[in-house]
Amino acid sequence: MIVKTEQELNSLKEIGEICALALQEMAAALRPGITTAELDEIGHQALKRRQARSAPVAVYKFPGYTCISVNDEVAHGKPGARVLREGDMVNIDVSACKNGFFADTGASFIIPPESKLKQKILQCSHRALQKALEQAKAGNPLNFLGRAVEEEAKRSGLTVIKNLCGHGVGRTLHEEPETIYNYYEKKDKRVILPGMVLAIETFISQGDQYVLEEPDGWTLKTPNRSLTAQFEHTVVVTEGEPIILTVC
Repeated sequence: MIVKTEQELNSLKEIGEICALALQEMAAALRPGITTAELDEIGHQALKRRQARSAPVAVYKFPGYTCISVNDEVAHGKPGARVLREGDMVNIDVSACKNGFFADTGASFIIPPESKLKQKILQCSHRALQKALEQAKAGNPLNFLGRAVEEEAKRSGLTVIKNLCGHGVGRTLHEEPETIYNYYEKKDKRVILPGMVLAIETFISQGDQYVLEEPDGWTLKTPNRSLTAQFEHTVVVTEGEPIILTVC
């Protein structure tokens, strides 16, 4: 989507803030003993109170209001009876829609105690997102984002997940550009346009570069049980710093 009016921007800001607030409420509830289904219901109620609808449910009939992925689960984890424990690395991904506009955000957390390895992966993924956001300027090649993420991973001795990526968002959950790579793809000649709405997300792993789909048809895991952390913001591109929509 390309933002063309102030009304569109305000609508995107509204759903972006709603997603951020839902994520914040879910993160505050993280503790040993809570199930992923209970955590998901907190997200559901946070969206419902603000008249927003879960995008995974609306678009894909996903069996949960949010995606909750634990440890070697990287994305699209189904909420259920799993009980969270001390030391778990938990990724929460919230996407929602309201009044025809979509936003998408995510973050990874560690339930204490935190191992040095998990801290390293999480912190690198967060830094990588910040580096990518710095490149999200009108006129820049789109592959500058992936280059920034990959370089940050390499500096930390970590890897990027190559078959998961960011995407365009706005009027639908996934739209052009359909792929924003987490690595430098030199053949990618696309250019970032002013007003573009992008969901920029980073997947940093302790060693794996790809994920595989579980038999449930949703959950994506690393083949060698590598831990992976994801962070994500929805932004509107400008000539300077992007407008980050998924903040509260």
